[in-house]
Amino acid sequence: MRPISYVQPDPQGWLDKFHFSIPIKVRYVETDMSGHVNNVSYFIYFEQGRVEYMENLGVAGVLFNEENVVVVADLECQYLQQIYLKDSLHLRVRVAKLGRSSYDLEYAIVDQSTGQPKAVGRGAMVYIDKKSGKSAPLPDVVREKITAFEGDSLQ
Repeated sequence: MRPISYVQPDPQGWLDKFHFSIPIKVRYVETDMSGHVNNVSYFIYFEQGRVEYMENLGVAGVLFNEENVVVVADLECQYLQQIYLKDSLHLRVRVAKLGRSSYDLEYAIVDQSTGQPKAVGRGAMVYIDKKSGKSAPLPDVVREKITAFEGDSLQ
């Protein structure tokens, strides 16, 4: 794997930091005329993973409600190997850094049969007050659940 700044200390050491994963089933509609997964689909997988991560922690309702919402501030994907329709995949998701009103997520799409990453990504999420449109402090329950789940791997 080519060097990627957030994949530290090495690819396997980085993958070992993840405590949450979901299976990804590639749908035919996500492929292109060449038979591989279209680049846009990776971001759909990331979205599914981050929603299921927060549901798993039991804080999705706290982050998405009448007054507040979490928005994507930035999102990137590094494509390492092509993915095809029949590939057996898992998406790993983790909160890598926790700020006052934001958190950074990291993603790894991993081939189940080889354990090798097919793509990796990262993104910043910001908790927003809907009325003001400005960032708001993350609720204590969210901070506590993320910290307890991620443990020592959290920055």
